[in-house]
Amino acid sequence: MSLRLAGVGLTHANGQVALSEIDLQVARGERVAIIGPSGAGKTSLLRLLATSLQPTGGSVQLLDCQPWQLGNRARQTLRARIGLIHQAPPLPARQRVVTAVLAGRLGQWSWPKGLLNLLYPLDIDGARAALQRLDLGEKCFERCDQLSGGQLQRVGIARVLYQAPELMLADEPVSAMDPVLAAHTLKVLNDDAQQRGATLLASLHAVDLALAHFPRIIGVREGRVVFDLPREAVEPAALEALYANEQLQPSHSEAPTTGSVQIPRC
Repeated sequence: MSLRLAGVGLTHANGQVALSEIDLQVARGERVAIIGPSGAGKTSLLRLLATSLQPTGGSVQLLDCQPWQLGNRARQTLRARIGLIHQAPPLPARQRVVTAVLAGRLGQWSWPKGLLNLLYPLDIDGARAALQRLDLGEKCFERCDQLSGGQLQRVGIARVLYQAPELMLADEPVSAMDPVLAAHTLKVLNDDAQQRGATLLASLHAVDLALAHFPRIIGVREGRVVFDLPREAVEPAALEALYANEQLQPSHSEAPTTGSVQIPRC
């Protein structure tokens, strides 16, 4: 089992309840999309799975470990087996792309090797190979502040591809990309997970992308799991209920239609 959550709750320091009574199991090698309206708790759930947030209730098991029963060093070792793709990757503006990608393995390297890598990239070919999978090979030695938002997202994805973690978590990884590039990028992520037998969970606003690229769909609303279904079983009525009183995110390839709810046909 890649992860198991039982009765997990998360309440922020300001008293806001982000997650309530989450029960979830994901087997190794599964590919899962998490969908739901803005503020549903998707990002909080992924950050909790990345051990960036500690739950305030329930139990969490990740990669056969209970992270919050581990010491700091053991938890850092666990984190090196988990890759988190941010919607807006926290990349230093003046950092070169090659260095940003190679940082994916800092958790696996000794600190002297990591320090040396900051001064001189130790695996240029490996970084370029990860970037080429996302059509960014020519950007290897550019600075991050010279890239567009979509290019920065792809650099963040290349870093996780280079890391090659057992568990990949992607928080809105293609939100700044055009439809063709978004579809290609999600295919690269899915292909990588399948080839390595890794587990992939991705939160997506665009429902059509979730249905097109992921075999299992989890709907989240108000911090709770509303449904957990194979994509073939996701009916328009379930999507209507999930996005009730909200504008359903339209197809990634279409402009929003004011005042209407668009349901992708499964």
